[in-house]
Amino acid sequence: MELFIAKIVSSFLEIILAAAIPFLYWIFTERKQSTFLNWLGFKKVSKHDFKRFFVPVLGMILLFSLASFFILLRLKGVSTATTVFRGGGYTVLPAILIYGIFNTALPEELFFRGFLLKRLMSKMAFPLANFIQSLCFALIHSFMFFKLLDIGSTIMITMFIFGIAYGMGYINEKKTQGSIVPSWLIHAAANIFSGICAAFMLS
Repeated sequence: MELFIAKIVSSFLEIILAAAIPFLYWIFTERKQSTFLNWLGFKKVSKHDFKRFFVPVLGMILLFSLASFFILLRLKGVSTATTVFRGGGYTVLPAILIYGIFNTALPEELFFRGFLLKRLMSKMAFPLANFIQSLCFALIHSFMFFKLLDIGSTIMITMFIFGIAYGMGYINEKKTQGSIVPSWLIHAAANIFSGICAAFMLS
């Protein structure tokens, strides 16, 4: 229960932090044109779009989960975000759900695919905008590995993360009219998978 509450509190704080810069930007530039959540792409996916993104989302969930599993194996014995769940079994599942859905996936999707990608798209073509947000996402996530792993593993992980970020940006913008819900689902599913692997000592 303590871990569950801790994850709820940290999720709330991370969402606030991730939304702070986008919110201020929206206040000063776009608040008369659109609501904040719609501006970020936090909107419902239409039934028509659901049919178009269902298979790509499943594929991305599988790819992201496999990449996460590979990273966990490479980081065996090193403290990571899922270390707190290690060996906890069924008792930590509620905390894993909060961690996976709200603690990391939602804040990161709001900022990278909701704010950064969409703002870049207003200034440049989609391929370049998506490349830049994917590179930023990959480098920030890979920075911690530079001191923990060999250069080859670090480069491979960075490329994995870049590809996943690019794919999520593509699905959001080209398959679901800018909704960040698909990438949120992909990201959350992969994080939950990583948490479960740690909880049941599968990695």
